[in-house]
Amino acid sequence: MTFLSSINRLFVKLLLGFWLCSSLIIAFVAILPFLQQSHDQLPLSDKQTQLLKRAAKHFIEEPSLLEDEQALRRLNRHRNRDGKSFKFYILDEQSRVLNTNKVPRTFREFLLISEDNGAPISHQFRTELIFGPYEFIAGEKPYRVYARISDNHPRPWFFFFSDNKLLTAIIAMLMSGLLCGLLAWNLGKPLRSLKQSSNALARGDLSSRVETSVVKRGDEIGELAQAFNTMAESIETMMNNQQRLMGDISHELRTPLTRLQLSLALARKKDQSSPDIERIGYEAEQLEALISELLTLSRVTISNTENKVHLELAESLSHILDDAEFEAEQQQKRLDIEIPETISLDHYPKSLSRAIENVLRNAIRYAESVISITAEQVQDRVVITIDDDGQGIDEADLEEIFKPFYRPDDARDRESGGWGLGLAITQAAIKLNQGNIEAKNISPHGLSVVISLPKTMQ
Repeated sequence: MTFLSSINRLFVKLLLGFWLCSSLIIAFVAILPFLQQSHDQLPLSDKQTQLLKRAAKHFIEEPSLLEDEQALRRLNRHRNRDGKSFKFYILDEQSRVLNTNKVPRTFREFLLISEDNGAPISHQFRTELIFGPYEFIAGEKPYRVYARISDNHPRPWFFFFSDNKLLTAIIAMLMSGLLCGLLAWNLGKPLRSLKQSSNALARGDLSSRVETSVVKRGDEIGELAQAFNTMAESIETMMNNQQRLMGDISHELRTPLTRLQLSLALARKKDQSSPDIERIGYEAEQLEALISELLTLSRVTISNTENKVHLELAESLSHILDDAEFEAEQQQKRLDIEIPETISLDHYPKSLSRAIENVLRNAIRYAESVISITAEQVQDRVVITIDDDGQGIDEADLEEIFKPFYRPDDARDRESGGWGLGLAITQAAIKLNQGNIEAKNISPHGLSVVISLPKTMQ
């Protein structure tokens, strides 16, 4: 395994994704105080130093001024060129402020910061700038002088987060959710594609494959997608071979069956007819019908040769509806037809007609008196519903009746149940038209078969 392929592993992606996400959030929150400190605290400038020297010069020359209250008050009447007033603070060796009794909180905070720093600095608070100290000797005693000026310098935009910690925490959670959401989307999208392909394969769409972009991911999901595609190809090949084998066998059986029917015809011409020969002839006809059904199922499943057309549904079904109406009348039953002529769709006419015909004949066979077929357009699909008022079937058989050779328990005899291929052919024909079919019992009794077809085929 190469280094790049090991990095592309799903475990590494998850680890790096969540680790980077949390690290970036923590680093952003943790670095704000350091950024603020580097921006707010600067070494004392020459201009600030000169200002403090001028304030201390009078007291160095006349130490007695440190005990004169009026002289100390005059110290805070200085103004700069912008008209902003300076306030000076003179501290003795016991750190007592000599020129005022009102010491603001920001100045006390600055004293702690400057003591920790160990060197003269300037510190920008939100609405004022404080700088110092400048140490001087007056009357053989040490003193310190500080200056404070109202000065609201522009601050970088990110200091807003430092001043609004609750909002910063909320934004950090939102950013974390966004980054984790992007990671989850990156992992979830290929999984959804894999799920859709799996569901399509389960519904019988053997041509369903996972998208190429998912297969080429290179991580475990890509390997899973590649394995799924390989499995789907094997299943499709196996099922096609099975259907082709069934068709080939059915086709080959017709040769000896044709010889048998020819021999029976010759025997009848020679007046050698007997109950045994008649029975053989009947069974040969049944075998011919079974082989014909098998060949039809094989053609619909794997070797459709029809051309797709866009045609009105009523026109495509007109012939089989006329036959079904006549068949119902012969059995003293009524067939109600409600198919608007405005409904048209893409379809294969022969296969769709065969599918509708099989369902209609079953409905006529098992109905007591009334059968109905309706069609309606629902958004971009055409829904065909065939109902009868018969006894219905067991709930457990509703999905099984579309499987080849499956017959419900009440249809096991050949006269009513056939070989169980009619609805299998119907389902294959509906899938060929990219639709789906389902059966359900209706109240108080009867069976409803619903066929859903797209108006436009892919």
